This record gives sequence, structure tokens and C-alpha cells, in this order.
Amino acid sequence: MTSTKPKAYDINKMSVYDAYKAVKANAGAAGVDRQTLEQFTQNLKDNLYRIWNRMSSGSYFPPPVRAVPIPKKTGGERILGVPTVADRVAQMVAKTIVERAVEPIFLPDSYGYRPNKSALDAIGVTRERCWKYDWVLEFDIRGLFDNIDHTLLMRAVRKHVTCDWVLLYIERWLTAPMQLADGTLVERTRGTPQGGVISPVLANLFLHYAFDVWMTREYPHLPWARYADDGLIHCRTEAEALAIKAALQARLAVCRLEMHPDKTKIAYCKDSNRKGLYPNTKFDFLGYTFRPILAINPKQNKVFVGFLPKVSIAALRSMRQAVRALNLRRRTYTDLTDIAKMLNPLLMGWLNYYGRYTSSALHTFWRYINAQLVAWVMRKYKRYRRRKIKASRLLTFIASKNRRLFVHWDRTPVGAYAFA
Repeated sequence: MTSTKPKAYDINKMSVYDAYKAVKANAGAAGVDRQTLEQFTQNLKDNLYRIWNRMSSGSYFPPPVRAVPIPKKTGGERILGVPTVADRVAQMVAKTIVERAVEPIFLPDSYGYRPNKSALDAIGVTRERCWKYDWVLEFDIRGLFDNIDHTLLMRAVRKHVTCDWVLLYIERWLTAPMQLADGTLVERTRGTPQGGVISPVLANLFLHYAFDVWMTREYPHLPWARYADDGLIHCRTEAEALAIKAALQARLAVCRLEMHPDKTKIAYCKDSNRKGLYPNTKFDFLGYTFRPILAINPKQNKVFVGFLPKVSIAALRSMRQAVRALNLRRRTYTDLTDIAKMLNPLLMGWLNYYGRYTSSALHTFWRYINAQLVAWVMRKYKRYRRRKIKASRLLTFIASKNRRLFVHWDRTPVGAYAFA
């Protein structure tokens, strides 16, 4: 990376290479140019130089983002705007600077897309707050990434980001068109593409002022947690929850956003100490369902009803779909070790996330995995075809000898679920 001409903007060359490494670690699909990460890497030096040279001279114009529909867990589709690999690298260079400027002003209960914070942190703090507050307002913002107002967003960006070239390119990224599957270009006058590298930090900054600061100012006595466009507000009474719901709806309208009518609900955190009948005693948050659950007090050795999180039905359904997509039964050309290598990264991720709280709720899913393995054995070996019990016994024997072959075998007692 060398250049003899003076540049309009002083961009460190190493920052471009560091951005590439971050993009490579995150992987991702190709953009409108259909160039993959592997293809980009084949001519890495020239590609990175081209990005640095254009960004430094002010002549970098992002290409359109590729529209990629993905199914929602609740049905329907969400459109991701996938930038090219080169554009992801350019966005990562700018994102590093934006993040450095805005992270210090973000509030502790904003958990989404932030360094050193996670969805599990939000689940943990929500669990404790549900013990202290009787009511929860669960809210969702309809199409956040598609509807962010550019004028309001840039007002917030300019308040904290002073780097001229970052401001220039953010405005260009916001208005880069979206290319549909048939090649049609769609103009974008609002929103920031869900799928863009810089979009999450921009969305967080927008909601920092649209919700976080507003909530802290107007209701300083009530705790809340937000992960991107999903949020919770803990309330003392149902009347308080209803009042805050109306106030929040009005606040979002001022910010040109809309509260999702179907996904915004008020729930009563019912447990052994909370009496009364209420129509809604559960809510979903970040893949967990918070609801009344039977639990054991280890100190008193007594059973009680606690308001606790466990893996949601929607998350279990999504996990099963992911396993079905692997079509394990037809992989008879491979052996059990290869099946384990394929499954274990998925199982480890699910276990680490959904096994953090009420891990026993995963036992039905582990039984489903074992049923898939039994079906694989019956299809692979002729002597086990239509002999489910014998195939189950074979896997039981293998599990007893090699508990670490599959992640869930090692973490959960084999007797807790059957192979049949």
C-alpha cells in the first residue's frame, strides 16, 4: 500500500487491514458483485489498497446492497441488505471510530451489539428484576432498521463523531440503493440496512436518544433493558405499565418509529408470593420465555413457583429446523464421528446460550437429537433397519463408552433422556 499523492483524509493503512481481519472473522455472504471472502483474499493487497486509496481521497462510493430475504421465527420474511466484501471492510474502518466515540455515552442497560455485553447479560438482569417488580412491559419496534429517520440519525451522529470522512461515508452508506434479485435498484430514503457492518451501532445510537435517555429522564425509578429493538420495562402496577405503554408509543411516534402492536404486551410476573388471576403471565425475550416454573429451594429443600426464564418454544422450533436442514438420515456415507463434528458446533452454541438458565428445558431437544441419531443408525446399517430398540441400545452403549463424542452426551446424564 503506497501512494505519492497527498490525500484528502488521513486514514491509517493498518486500520484497513485490521478491518479486513474483523470482516473475515465474521464471515458473511457475497454482495451484488458476487465476490466471496475467499475471492477477495486471493488479491488481498490490491483490494485493500483500492479501499484505502478511495476512502482517503474522498472518492469512495459504496455499491448497492444485495437484498436477501430470510425467514422470521414468527413467520414472514425479513430483508437483509448485504454489502459487498470490500464495502464491509470500508464500513468496519468507520465503525471502529464511531464505536469509540459513542460507547462511553451508551447506558449500562443497552445490551445489543456492544463490546463486552451480551444477550445473556440482559437475560440475567431481567431474571433478577422480575423478582422485585410485579409487572413487565415487553415492547418491540416495528422494522427498526428499515425506518430510522436519516435526518434525526445524522443529528445524533454529528453530536459525537467529528471525523469528516466518517460523516461523509455514513451519509453515503445510508442512501446506497438496494438491489433486488431481479436486478432492480430500490432507492433508500430512510433506514440503515440490516446486514450492514455499521448499521448496529447507528441503530443503537438512534435508540439511545429515542428510548434510553428518554426513559431514564421520564421514569428514573423504573429499570429497563434493551437489546436492539427488543426491550422491557419493569413496572410496579398494571396501571403504571399501561400508562408507560401509551407514553412510549407517543415518544416513538415523535422519533418517527412505531411500536409493534402484536409484539408489545404487558405481563404479570406470577410466582408463589404473587396472588390473583391475570390473562398473561409470561413473556418472551431474546429466545427465552419468562414464566411461572416449579423450582426447588436448595436451602429449605422445598418446591416453589418461581418466575424464571427457560428456552422458548419458538427457539426450540428454530433449533429443530436447523437440525432437519442437515438431513442427517441421508448422510449414510459418513460415520458417527463425522456426524458429531457437524453437529457439535451447533449443539455447543445452543447449550451455552439456552443452557445458562433452566437447562432442564433442553432435555426434550436432546431427545430429539438422539432420535435423529437413531434414525441415522437404522438407515446406515442394514442389520438395524426397522429395529429401533436395537439401534437405541447401540447408541446407549456408545454413549456410555464415549460421553464426549457429542456435546449433549457429555453435559447431560444419559439417563435423563432416552435414545428411543
